[in-house]
Amino acid sequence: MKTVAFITLGCKLSFAETSTFEREFLQEGFTVVPHTEPADIYVVNTCSVTAMADKKGRNMIGRLHRLNPAARIVVTGCQAQLKDAQLADIEGVWAVVGSEYKAELLGIATAPFLDRKAFVEPIDASHSYFKAFSTTERTRAFLKVQDGCDYHCTYCTVPLARGDSRNAPISTVVAQARQIAAAGFKEVVITGVNTGDFGKTTGESFFDLIKALNDVEGIERYRISSIEPNLLTDEIVDWIASGTKFLPHFHIPLQSGCDRILAAMHRRYNTDFFRRKIEYIRSRMEFVFFGIDVIVGFPGETAEDFETTYKFLEEIRPAFIHIFPYSRRAGTPAADMPGQVSEADKKARVQALEELCDKLHREFCEANRGRREQVLFESTDKQGKMFGYSRNYIRVERDYDPALVGKIVDVIL
Repeated sequence: MKTVAFITLGCKLSFAETSTFEREFLQEGFTVVPHTEPADIYVVNTCSVTAMADKKGRNMIGRLHRLNPAARIVVTGCQAQLKDAQLADIEGVWAVVGSEYKAELLGIATAPFLDRKAFVEPIDASHSYFKAFSTTERTRAFLKVQDGCDYHCTYCTVPLARGDSRNAPISTVVAQARQIAAAGFKEVVITGVNTGDFGKTTGESFFDLIKALNDVEGIERYRISSIEPNLLTDEIVDWIASGTKFLPHFHIPLQSGCDRILAAMHRRYNTDFFRRKIEYIRSRMEFVFFGIDVIVGFPGETAEDFETTYKFLEEIRPAFIHIFPYSRRAGTPAADMPGQVSEADKKARVQALEELCDKLHREFCEANRGRREQVLFESTDKQGKMFGYSRNYIRVERDYDPALVGKIVDVIL
């Protein structure tokens, strides 16, 4: 067996883990092929954040089995941890690899015979930490710094799939960043399940981590992929604003702009706290990009509650809104809450926020028009055009020039 294909259906964290699996297979002499081609082994890194994510995982497994019925399909990721028995029963699945066994995935996939299809331990017994970073893109790398979550929001299965908050020591993460720099990457996206909670298992802090990463030679830009508003402290904001490699781009989960719903979700802030956080960051940095996560249709969310969220988003004016219709997940408190919102109402609320997002994003880009910015261009040649992102995450298009791939260039927006 010498060909392998990888499919990631999850987040940036999963992408970093998939890339690490890929490096391990390459070191064993495998050839990586696209997942649309026949392969000896398929590794499917699943997501389980919504019912649709579960469905996509199952559909992908079926598609791969039809493509090559003789292939070994190895399933990992959050869905593997939560629904191992169901996945193991799908035709073509060789093994289901849970959180505790990710470091053994290569050996499981290539074993001459297999007694068990499911390699999954109860998540409360999972204390291992799988180190990971991506190297499959040419312009930016995703660096995993943390795993698991202790927050247990009422709608979320991630703590059930990933376990408690844990991390490698700063020295290990910095060593990985140096590997990334040696591979020629200029930009690193720091990722985790609850990234700002870094340090729970090592007695360190997220602030200690980003200061250490800032000193890594060769890396010119860092983005924080997602951070809880209560963990993005004023001290961190002040330091970033003082002239560091960390960019004016923040992805911050809001989830609702209604305090009653935030309390039902067990979020650790209210809208006043969130508003003041946004205002403070803007007072320290100009033209900062905010990407905001919002869930619509949480149980008990009335039309008035949604209107409150809509008006709050109009007030704080993020550059982008990541919109998720609430998905009822077994094992979470929200699944049994009264007042489940109809799919039709969820769909209408998603559409309303999508239209607001389009408006806010246009306004953000227009406010930046004429500014001089630095753009890191990517390698993709799409009909003679190439694309890149400014420091504050504005997508820029220009004629394709191979000399600019992976380069940071001054442009006028």
